[in-house]
Amino acid sequence: MKDREASGWIVYRTRKFSLRFDRRIPWVFGSLLLAAFIVLVLHVGSGVYDIPPLDVLNTILGRDLGDANYHFVVMELRLPRAIVAWLVGAALGASGAIIQGLTRNPLASPDLTGVTAGAGAAAVILIIFFPNAPDYWLPIAAFTGGVFVAVLLYLFAWRGGSAAGGDSPLRLILVGIGLSATLGGLTSFAITFGGLWHVQRAMMWLTGSVYVTDWGDIQLVLPWLVVCLPLAIYGARDLNVLSLGEDIAQGLGVRMILKRGFLLMLSVALAGVTVTVAGIIGFVGLIAPNLARRLVGSLHEGVVPTASLIGGFIVVFADLVGRTISPPIEIPAGIVTSIVGVPFFLYMLWMREKV
Repeated sequence: MKDREASGWIVYRTRKFSLRFDRRIPWVFGSLLLAAFIVLVLHVGSGVYDIPPLDVLNTILGRDLGDANYHFVVMELRLPRAIVAWLVGAALGASGAIIQGLTRNPLASPDLTGVTAGAGAAAVILIIFFPNAPDYWLPIAAFTGGVFVAVLLYLFAWRGGSAAGGDSPLRLILVGIGLSATLGGLTSFAITFGGLWHVQRAMMWLTGSVYVTDWGDIQLVLPWLVVCLPLAIYGARDLNVLSLGEDIAQGLGVRMILKRGFLLMLSVALAGVTVTVAGIIGFVGLIAPNLARRLVGSLHEGVVPTASLIGGFIVVFADLVGRTISPPIEIPAGIVTSIVGVPFFLYMLWMREKV
């Protein structure tokens, strides 16, 4: 049942639970979906072999346009790459929203806290030392590496049951930077023992690119998102309570360790699966949640899905820019997001310290 409250919120109630969100969210969602559709069409149609937008849509719909190259370029080369980019960005956006909600720190993100570095290190070790391992081992290895770093982050950045990031905004970031540097050294050490082909594959991962993705990668990533994203949205209410502080959350009867651990595992799973297909694409998990809060407010029922949509848009657009800015040379999407993300991070840090 849907109720409209005078305060501007829309509430969906069932016997099991209720879901509340701002009235702006449907409009924001519609605008983001339209923007994502436009950039997706531009992404598929742009490149050394340009295809008009209408021909892109007709090709996707299976209509014969008299040019056999259209089907190959659109359906085999560019469309799966664009879809993978959107899925990767959606996962990173949601993962960043969860981590920022858990730590109550807008500077936190999967890459700045070292989670993606842990996932990437585990994946590179698997590629180098176990080159014949099945493809489905990669997300498992990435998830395991991310969990390992998340546990270390929890031990080093939490003290006395409270998020140290809440007391000092820099503590969590410094711990994450230290873990990332350590794992970066471990990754470089592993690369020195690899063969040429495996080293090239590992280096492609470290730059963060969707260059060689195909429909198989979509089948690898999509099930994780189908499971994890709804769980993240469902757990958004717990993030709202946790954001009030440890004492208030415990006073409301929230099982802090259980809820925090569950949400942390969701964030790690979402970030880890992106490393599996695209390597380390930085700063998406930082930018998307902060922009989402500007658009839909601070309640995580709106922040998590909005950050997911924004993250998908960011990675698709970054890959589009990287492909078209200097053809035929392609700049990895991870480099493009870093160029934008570093100034954004410094701006957020400056605003945080100014307050």
